[in-house]
Amino acid sequence: MRRPVQALLLALSGLGLLQATLFSDLFLRYVKEGMRPLLVASGVVLLALGAAEGWSSAARLRRAPADAPVSPEDPHGHDHGHGPPWVAWLLFLPALSLLFWAPPALGAYTASRETPQAVTVTGQDDFDPLPAVSPLPLTLGDFTRRVQQDRSRAVQGRTVLLAGFVTPDGSGDGWYLTRLILNCCAADAQSVKVRVHGVAAPKADTWVAVTGTWHPSGTLGTPSAEAGLDARTVERIARPSNGYTDGPPLVTR
Repeated sequence: MRRPVQALLLALSGLGLLQATLFSDLFLRYVKEGMRPLLVASGVVLLALGAAEGWSSAARLRRAPADAPVSPEDPHGHDHGHGPPWVAWLLFLPALSLLFWAPPALGAYTASRETPQAVTVTGQDDFDPLPAVSPLPLTLGDFTRRVQQDRSRAVQGRTVLLAGFVTPDGSGDGWYLTRLILNCCAADAQSVKVRVHGVAAPKADTWVAVTGTWHPSGTLGTPSAEAGLDARTVERIARPSNGYTDGPPLVTR
């Protein structure tokens, strides 16, 4: 690949990273919030390298008539080399995609193929009393821990409020309210799911807030209990800017 093309590729890659990190939250579709400083630094370095390479190439072209090398094959000092192979031009696609078309965030397709994340084992004394509000907002992980580990059965009969995106169940029996959790980046995403009963599944990947009560299955407060919900209401909500966290519902009731 010729040096001017290399300079352009470096510059476009740097601009794409800065666009995704400084001027938008697009990077949150692929990595955790804590990666922003490193991505910004990488974008600045790539942009600087592209500018330096472009300056060097321009300076070389200005000097070419005076000091171009002369060889038997090229007595006039002209460059008769072939252009970059066509495969090299594919390197521009990732850079241009960050500027003009960012790949979508992970969703139901990924969640349906991921093994659900194991919830943290919590001791009986580690559960705080639940506030006396209805509906009770909980994260999907908190709800699952309460259902499977809280032997006081504090969620029994309580109307809870959960939020996530819709993942269809391939068996046709209900659907899942889902969150994807990142350890580092989208490549290591794991899912947290709560099965929803009693309401037809909205379109896959739709973000919704669901109110309902625990769906009896197994023994509440023991590992045999399923993290399931008998839904009463389903309300469509906007996807949070950082959807790769198991956060509380972002709705006000």
